[in-house]
Amino acid sequence: MQDPNEDTEWNDILRKKGILPPKEIPKDDEEEELALQQQSVVKTYESMTLEELEENEDEFGEDDEAAIEMYRQKRLAEWKASQMKNVFGEMGEISGQDYVKEVNKAGDGIWVVLHLYKQGIPLCTLINQHLSTLARKFPQTKFLKSISTTCIPNYPDRNLPTIFVYFEGEMKAQFIGPLVFGGMNLKVEELEWRLSESGAVKTDLEENPKKQIEDKLMSSIRCSLPTRKDSDSEDEDN
Repeated sequence: MQDPNEDTEWNDILRKKGILPPKEIPKDDEEEELALQQQSVVKTYESMTLEELEENEDEFGEDDEAAIEMYRQKRLAEWKASQMKNVFGEMGEISGQDYVKEVNKAGDGIWVVLHLYKQGIPLCTLINQHLSTLARKFPQTKFLKSISTTCIPNYPDRNLPTIFVYFEGEMKAQFIGPLVFGGMNLKVEELEWRLSESGAVKTDLEENPKKQIEDKLMSSIRCSLPTRKDSDSEDEDN
């Protein structure tokens, strides 16, 4: 079969007679590529995050602006709803009966920090105070406490305080016993840092506060040590 777009004298005659349609003129390559890019952008805006919509807004055509604005508002509403749904903001108390529901089935994307404690243990009391502070600072994380033996029968007191960190029902970290926490000198910032290392909170601390204390301690030790010059002068005196 003869190609109607082929450049032949016979096809030209047929076109003049109206037997063949006019020859198709190919689009300019650059225009075609631009059209494909615009089409691609329009097709993908529904999969973009709010940040990506902001970054790419100059690439959308006027016809798409209304649809994109509706989509932006929809995504914003969904984000606000998810934020409200997962706000805790205070430390809760559970028993062993609540464990599966409150910890293992806390929900998608939920970090859970559980403190096993007993009344009358000073370090447990201190950690409960620190965790209550952190619960207000990090409302997206679920902070819980439970008397150890009501949660885990026969749990030994020597393991207290104990902190378990869960994400979507899976244990991610555990801190067991007083030595892990460094005793009654534990600062809330140090506990925040430890929890941030496990992923449970997103800290704004730039470095481990414990390291700053250790650095200051080492610095004071170096300052108290005699210098080489001082040692030499003492030797000369002797």
